[in-house]
Amino acid sequence: MPRPLRVAIVGAGPAGIYAADALLKSEVAAADPGVSIDLFERMPAPFGLIRYGVAPDHPRIKGIITALHQVLDKPQIRLFGNVDYGNDLSLDDLRTFYDAVIFSTGATADRALDIPGIELDGSYGAADFVSWYDGHPDWPRTWSLEAEKVAVLGVGNVALDVARILAKTADELLPTEIPPNVYEGLKANKALEVHVFGRRGPAQAKFSPMELRELDHSPNIEVIVDPEDIDYDEGSIETRRGNKQADMVAKTLENWAIRDAGDRPHKLFLHFFESPAEILGEDGRVVGLRTERTALDGTGNVKGTGEFKDWDVTAVYRAVGYLSDELPKLPWDVASGTVPDEGGRVIEESGEHLDSTYVTGWIRRGPVGLIGHTKGDANETVANLLDDHANGRLQSPASPEPEAVDAFLASRDVRWTTWEGWYKLDAAEKALGEPQGRERVKIVEREDMLKASGA
Repeated sequence: MPRPLRVAIVGAGPAGIYAADALLKSEVAAADPGVSIDLFERMPAPFGLIRYGVAPDHPRIKGIITALHQVLDKPQIRLFGNVDYGNDLSLDDLRTFYDAVIFSTGATADRALDIPGIELDGSYGAADFVSWYDGHPDWPRTWSLEAEKVAVLGVGNVALDVARILAKTADELLPTEIPPNVYEGLKANKALEVHVFGRRGPAQAKFSPMELRELDHSPNIEVIVDPEDIDYDEGSIETRRGNKQADMVAKTLENWAIRDAGDRPHKLFLHFFESPAEILGEDGRVVGLRTERTALDGTGNVKGTGEFKDWDVTAVYRAVGYLSDELPKLPWDVASGTVPDEGGRVIEESGEHLDSTYVTGWIRRGPVGLIGHTKGDANETVANLLDDHANGRLQSPASPEPEAVDAFLASRDVRWTTWEGWYKLDAAEKALGEPQGRERVKIVEREDMLKASGA
C-alpha cells in the first residue's frame, strides 16, 4: 500500500516552516498519498528567531507568526518541541523514520570581533543580550546594566534593536511581552547615552528604513547624527541610485544631521566612519572604546586615516553578526559557519550529495537578510528534494510509520511538546498578561514552558 513521503525538518523557525509550506504546496502533496512532515525544535515553543531574536517592541514583525500558524495548523504537520538534534536523536535515527531530512537551524551565537580588549568585563555579544531580553530559557535571568554610557558596534538591525532597548525606559517596554525579570532588569538600567558605531558611511549602513525611523518615535530617545558623518563618494552615490532602501536610510540620517538637538532625556548617537580599534580596560573592566577615523576610497569602501579617538563608555556591545552552531554528522564550513550545499542539497568533502539530506535558511547561507528572504531558500531546497524523490534518489526508511517516532522518543525519556501544546502555552502567556492589560507575558523557565504545554 502506498504511503506519504515522510520528511523531517530540524528547526521550527521561519525557515523550517517555510520549507514545510513549500512541501505542502507541491504537486506531490496534492496527489494521493501526499506528504507527512514532522518538525523537530530544541525549544519547547516553535517560531525560532521570531520568539527569541526579534525585539519585543516589534509587533509588526511578530505578526509573521500569524502566517506561520496557518502552516502549522495543517493536519499533515506534527511538531516535536523540546527535542534536541545531536542529543535526543541523531541523523541515523532520523533516517530510520524519514525519506528525507531538511536542516533549518538558525544562529544564536555572536560572530567574533578580533580587537584588543574584547574579553573585558563589560564587553558583550549582542546575541547574548537579545536572548536575555527575549526571555530565552537557556540564558541567565539577570543582566548588568550599570553603564551610563554604552557603545554598540555595528550598523545592522540587531545593533538598532540593542541600542533602542538600552535607550528606552522599562515602562515604555512594559506593554510588550517582556517577562518580569527583564522588566526589573531594565528598570535598573542606568544608560543615558548610547553610541552606535559604523566603520563605513551612511550609504553603507545595513539598517531597514522603517527600523531606523522607529528610533525617533520614542519620547525618551533623542537621536543625534554628526553632520560631518554625512559623506558620499562615487561608490556611495551608485549604491543610493541602485538601492531604494539605502537611499531612504541615507535621507533619514541627513534629516537628523541638520535638525536642532532636542531635550529628550536619553541620547542615542549614530556615528559613521569610526572603526573599532580597541576596547580600553582597567582592572579587567571596560573603561572606554578607541576608534580609528576612516575615509571613503571612491568605491564605497573605506580606509584608515591613522587618526584615533577615545570614547568614554563603560560597556560595549558587538553586533557584528550571528554564527550558527555546527551540526553533528554534517559537513561544516568553519569560515562561513554554514553547511556546504548545492541548491539546498548537502555536499560532502568528496563533492557528493549526502543522501536525502538538505539545508535551508541561515544554516545554509549564513545569518543575512530579513525573515522573508528565507522563503526563496526554502522553495529551492524543496524543489531539489522533490526532484530527488521523483527520480528515486531518496533513501528508504526502515520504520516510516508516524507512531514509530513517538515510541522512539518515549524510549529515550524525551519530554516533547506538540502543536496542541503550543496553543496551551500561548493561552497561559495571554492569561498572565490579561490582569495588566497586556497581550501576553512570556514564560521563561523551560520547566514552566513544558508544564504549560502539557509535555
